[in-house]
Formats: sequence, C-alpha cells, structure tokens
Amino acid sequence: MQNSSTAIQSVAASKMAIFNRRFKKQKWFYLMLLPGLLYFLIYKYVPMWGVLIAFQDFQPFQGFFGSKWVGLKHFETFFMEETFWMLFRNTFILAVYNILFFFPLPIVIALMLNEVRKDVFKRFIQTFIYIPHFVSWVVVIGISFLFFSKDGGIVNNVLVSVGSEPVNFLLSKDWFRTIITSQVMWKETGWGTIIFLAALAGVDPGLYEAARIDGANRWRQMWHITLPAIRSTIIILLILRIGHFLDSGFEQIFLMVNPMNREVGEVFDTYVYSTGISQGKFSYSTAVGMFKSIVGLVLVVVANRLAKRFGEDGIY
Repeated sequence: MQNSSTAIQSVAASKMAIFNRRFKKQKWFYLMLLPGLLYFLIYKYVPMWGVLIAFQDFQPFQGFFGSKWVGLKHFETFFMEETFWMLFRNTFILAVYNILFFFPLPIVIALMLNEVRKDVFKRFIQTFIYIPHFVSWVVVIGISFLFFSKDGGIVNNVLVSVGSEPVNFLLSKDWFRTIITSQVMWKETGWGTIIFLAALAGVDPGLYEAARIDGANRWRQMWHITLPAIRSTIIILLILRIGHFLDSGFEQIFLMVNPMNREVGEVFDTYVYSTGISQGKFSYSTAVGMFKSIVGLVLVVVANRLAKRFGEDGIY
C-alpha cells in the first residue's frame, strides 16, 4: 500500500516537473494568451451570473439576492404569448435564408479565387470584397436607403425611367427578408472567404498535378480534390453557424424594422431590447435571451453529433 502511494506521488511529481519545464519554455506564449483569457473571463463568463434574474421578479434596488424568486414564470408567460410564434417564425426564416444563400457564397468565391492565376488580379478582388466587412451597419443601412427609397432611390428611379411603378421596398413586408439577406451577403461574404482560402492554401499541389496527368479537367479537380480538402473546414463553420441559428443580428434588424414591416421583421434580438430596455422588463427579457441561447447550444450539440456520425471530427 505504501509502495503504491509512493508510486502515485512519484508520477505526480514527474508530471509537475514536466509542466514546470514546459511552462518556463513557453512562458511568453502563455503571456500572449492572457489578454484573450481575461477578455472572455470578464466579458463572457462573469456576466453569465446575470441569467439568475430570468428566474426572479428582478428589482434593481433589491439586487440579485433580494429580488423575489418566481421559477419558470417568465418562460411560461413567453411561451403562451402569440408573440412567441411570430418571433420564432421570423427568426427561423431569416436564419434559413442565411444558411441557404449566405453560407455557401464564401465557399464559391474562395473556389473561384483559387482558380485565378494572376496574383495582382486575385489580390485586387480579395481587397475589393473584404472592404464591406469594415463598414458599420449604420452605413450599410444608409446605403440601402439611398438605393431603395421610394422617393429618389436609385432603384426606383431606374424603374420609373423604364415605365414601371415605384416600389416601396423599405416598407414592404415582401421585400424585407430579401433586403436583409442581401445586406449580409454583400457585407460579410468577402470576410468569410479568408478561412476557406487559408484551407485551400494547404492543399498539396502534387494532387492537382497527378489529376491532370490522369486527364482530370478543372471541374473534376475541384470536385475530387479541392472540395474534399476543405470539407472539414466547411463542416466546422456550418456547426458554428448553426449554433448562432437564432442570432439574426440586432443592429441590422433594429435599423431596418419599421411599423409597416414589423410583422415579418421583429426577431428575438430586437424583442429583447424593446421589452428589456424600453419597457424595463429585465427578468422577462433575460428569460427570452436565455431561451435563445439554450436553443443554440442544443443545435450545436446535435449538429456536432451528426457530423461525427458521418465521419467528420466536429468541434469537440
């Protein structure tokens, strides 16, 4: 028994010595990691204690532990309201639009850029499509107003010039989701190509050379070499995208929603703001936000298990 205890202590001491040597050797890497860890600790993990108010009738002057506990009351109220189904429908449809139309676009652009042989032309296109990512949503919405306003908008001016009636795009419920998705595609597609271009840079050129010797054209090389090489990257990013399935983007939606299109434009993010900040229902809005986060967590777990079932590594 004593020998066994001595052996365990010896193994623990050996592991500690290895850790100390590794820490001393890589101390500057750990130091560089520290700001990121502090950021997530302060701004991500510490605020998570705030979800406690979802189970309370929170009163700011009474604090977290002085407010009355009500259990699942706010969740039940939210699920029983007709607003829940409107919010779920609007958020779900916008999320599906993003998955179907936005998510594949960076992949397609990356594949096209990978076929460009002139570096100058390739860099120019990359820079040109990256720029919108650094434009704020306020500016993007302003540009949209400039193009789609009924009075003086560029698109309506063109329609009138060819004899058509002007269309009130910004107040139309039918055009709202199309405009929102188009804005996301224009703003974020170029930035999304960065990861896929990085993955494509790691493909062995010898594979393409062997395929050309065997008579494979560009399409077959892309289908049998390029896409399989970046498949794992696509799966991981898709899982992460599904995790944000109910995140429609507060700022963009908030700036585009108006009384005429609110029926199709109100989503969970804007509803949390209007009930929590504007109406002061802190506990109720926290319950709504917590529901959205739980759904995102469940979707990530399910998507990750499906990815592993089909032979991919997943994210954990």
